[in-house]
Amino acid sequence: MSNKTSISGFLLLQFSDLREFQILHFVAFLLLYLGIVSGNLLIIAAVVFDRHLHRPMYFFLMNLAIQDVGFVSVFIPKSMANSLMNTRHISYSGCVTQVLLFVFFLSSDFFLLTVMAYDRYVAICRPLQYEMIMNRDACLQIIAIVWTTGFLYSVLHTTGTFASPFCSNIVNQFFCEIPELLKLTCSDLYLVEMVVVVLSIFAGFGCFIFIVITYVHIFSAVRRIHSVQGRKKAFSTCLPHLTVVSTFVSTVCFAYLRPSPDHPSHLDIAITIMYCVFPPLLNPMIYSMRNKEIKNAMQKLAGF
Repeated sequence: MSNKTSISGFLLLQFSDLREFQILHFVAFLLLYLGIVSGNLLIIAAVVFDRHLHRPMYFFLMNLAIQDVGFVSVFIPKSMANSLMNTRHISYSGCVTQVLLFVFFLSSDFFLLTVMAYDRYVAICRPLQYEMIMNRDACLQIIAIVWTTGFLYSVLHTTGTFASPFCSNIVNQFFCEIPELLKLTCSDLYLVEMVVVVLSIFAGFGCFIFIVITYVHIFSAVRRIHSVQGRKKAFSTCLPHLTVVSTFVSTVCFAYLRPSPDHPSHLDIAITIMYCVFPPLLNPMIYSMRNKEIKNAMQKLAGF
């Protein structure tokens, strides 16, 4: 195929050519998807229906859960459908949509985790000004900025990826992933996306440094708290967020900072699944186990 105008769709990577393994993949992804969606919906319902959780920290957590549901819904249902119907096909517009939404939810997640670090900083380091700084209007504006920035960022990435014509339509991944799509390009226009990637690395590193500096200030403030109970309470609100940030950053770095093989192995596919599925799956578990208020709200919701 000489250019992208002749490509009506792409062929995604199959987990197996054997029908039995395709069904097994469908069942495994279905169970993962149901677990992720139900866990995050429980978080959303707990925050919505429990008035004790109508605070900025839990408002941001609810948005994180919404983003996680949207993130896994971008690629898991399509992969399940392809396995069930024994096909590899995804339309050109479907691939564009996957890239757009994948980058949108992934970037919005990281932006929101950065905001949640700032929320903990204000709550612990400037408690007397917390209600004034993190008021309802401010929280709504912050969320609007996070979602808008994530969308504009994803549009930039998607435009850079699909600006170049493609010489092949065979994607060596089970969803439309930018690095694999760039391998199919046959002009220098892919350099536009490479510039965007470099800028993204600087932006991501900036957010990461901001989180690190924020927690340096938080830990310094916690050390000055004389009450042991007060220190424990402060740490209990920070540990879930720190764990989620560590999981997110470590899995994404492990997936993207290693050399990308021309022919992905089972290990490469497993690594991709890990960074795509583990953070949204673990987030509800981390917050329900580490945060007593969320745990109690979810127990009330379940009728225990």
